[in-house]
Amino acid sequence: MSIQIETFGTLPDGREAKLYTLQNKNGMTLVTTDYGCRIVKLLVKDKDGQLGDVVLGHRTLPEYYGSNYQGATVGRYANRIGKGTFTHKGKTYTLAKNDGDNALHGGPGGYHQVLWSAQVNEGDEPSITFSHRSPDGDEGYPGNLDMTVTYTLTAQDELQIDYGAVCDQETPYNPTNHSFFNLSGDPQQEAFGTYLTIHAKEVTSVTDDLTPDGAFLPVAGGPLDFTSPKKLGDDMFCDDHFIQLWGGFDHNFCVEGTGFRKFAEAYEPNSGRVMEVFSDLPGVQLYTFNKVEAPLTGKDGQPMKPHTAFCLETQFYPDSVNHDNFPFRYLQPGEPFATRTVYRFSVKA
Repeated sequence: MSIQIETFGTLPDGREAKLYTLQNKNGMTLVTTDYGCRIVKLLVKDKDGQLGDVVLGHRTLPEYYGSNYQGATVGRYANRIGKGTFTHKGKTYTLAKNDGDNALHGGPGGYHQVLWSAQVNEGDEPSITFSHRSPDGDEGYPGNLDMTVTYTLTAQDELQIDYGAVCDQETPYNPTNHSFFNLSGDPQQEAFGTYLTIHAKEVTSVTDDLTPDGAFLPVAGGPLDFTSPKKLGDDMFCDDHFIQLWGGFDHNFCVEGTGFRKFAEAYEPNSGRVMEVFSDLPGVQLYTFNKVEAPLTGKDGQPMKPHTAFCLETQFYPDSVNHDNFPFRYLQPGEPFATRTVYRFSVKA
């Protein structure tokens, strides 16, 4: 299928950001931008065969500026690094902090604010590959890191995300996509009625600033037990310290097994849409858009509201660089890194 390219806007430094529209043979449509290697729209069919946009986002480029992670590729290290520091082979690295005393999603100048290069690939399974070089010392991280992110719309109505990288120094790397999903297709509808399953028996234990303390907590029988389908709204306001503190779910789930496997499944009954999540990484962050940090306007022209979406961010565990018991490995110079995440869409009648 053909790929459409249009101007999205002009950055303050005069560079032009573009929008790229991909469509597979079934009509599934992805709109992405080189600013932040970001998903702007994702149109998939409901049980009546009608296309609907299942990710939140904005109408204009400037609305994505700053600490807005909607749809973006984040890094160099997704999620939190406690105290904004880590020590590797006797050297301590101090990172840019943007979450109190912590570094979050790569820091204030992370990849969500980078204008990436793009190469499109047409066909029945259209794809687009974004690339970027993160220089040595970028936000405090060591080494030059050359990265690629490829979005592919498969014939099976999957959004496939392939991350690649190579570095010239040992460095931590933990990329993810931060799309906010609403399977109803209505950005004003709260996600309380979405059924979610996550194949995880534990979550990482955290302190009040959501930084892991190195321990693991079982989910069985508690509000974080998504081992069988459960509505997001069932326990979102339960009497749990962290859920009350943060206004909903914001937890890293330790997914069972290794290798490429099914992580989670979400089902929205009104639309009939089903989204299955697959990856080869160890964890996934469930975030339920608990707070609108600033006045934000959605693509529908209406103010965004809390709890109208959920994120399932595949990842290495937060703060892995400071916990030897977490499954994590530094990138090695000249040794290619690759990981894949797939969001598969279907419907139930």
